[in-house]
Amino acid sequence: MSITRKSIFVILLILLLDQTLKVLVKTHMTLYEQIPFLGNWGLLHFVENNGMAFGLSLPGSSGKILLTSFRIIAVIAIGFYIRHLIRIKAHKGLIIALSMVMAGALGNIIDSVFYGIIFSSSTPVETATLFPEGGGYASLLHGKVVDMFYFPIIKGNYPDWFRGGSAFVFFRPVFNISDSSISVAVAIILFNQKRFFRHTASRSGDSSGNSSGNSTGNGSAGN
Repeated sequence: MSITRKSIFVILLILLLDQTLKVLVKTHMTLYEQIPFLGNWGLLHFVENNGMAFGLSLPGSSGKILLTSFRIIAVIAIGFYIRHLIRIKAHKGLIIALSMVMAGALGNIIDSVFYGIIFSSSTPVETATLFPEGGGYASLLHGKVVDMFYFPIIKGNYPDWFRGGSAFVFFRPVFNISDSSISVAVAIILFNQKRFFRHTASRSGDSSGNSSGNSTGNGSAGN
C-alpha cells in the first residue's frame, strides 16, 4: 500500500471510529450520564463543549465561529503539507502522524459544523434524536463537540494549608477520540523529531554544499 493510501486510510479510520462513538453517545446517553469501564479506572462521561480540546472553549457565538474557521484553515494547511511531504518522500512516520492530526481536527470540525443541525438537544433527562422533525438545536457552525472519555485516576484532597484541603482529581479533562488522535500524534512527532525531519536537514546540507561548490568553482574560473 502506498503512503498516500495509508494516509487516507488512517484519516478515514479515525473519523469512522470518532463519529460512530459520538453518534452512539449522543443518541443513547443523557447529558452528564456516566458508564464505568475498565473497572473504576475509566468512565464514559457524556459532556459537550464549544470546540476546543479536552473540554476547553472560547466564549460567545463569535468565539465559536472563530474557532471553527481556524480549525478549517488549519486542516486545509495540514492537507497541503502532507501532500508536499509525500512528494518529497519524507519519513512515512511523519506523514502518518500528521494524518492523525488532520483526522482529529476533522472529527471535531464535523461536530462544530453539523451537529447543531442534525441533532436535537441533549439534556440530563433526555437523549438526543438524530435528524429531528423540528430541526436541530443550533444553526450551522454552532454545534457542540461531544466528549466522553474521563479517567479520574487519582482522587484525593489537597493539604489543609494548600487550597484549604479542597478535593482534587487527576486526570480531570474529558476528551474524545479526535483529541486523543491529535495528542498521540503530537507526542510521536516530538519523540521522533530527528528521524522525521531528517529530510529538511539533508536538503539544507545539499543547499550548503551546492553553494560552496559554486563559490569554489567561480573562484577558480576567476583565477
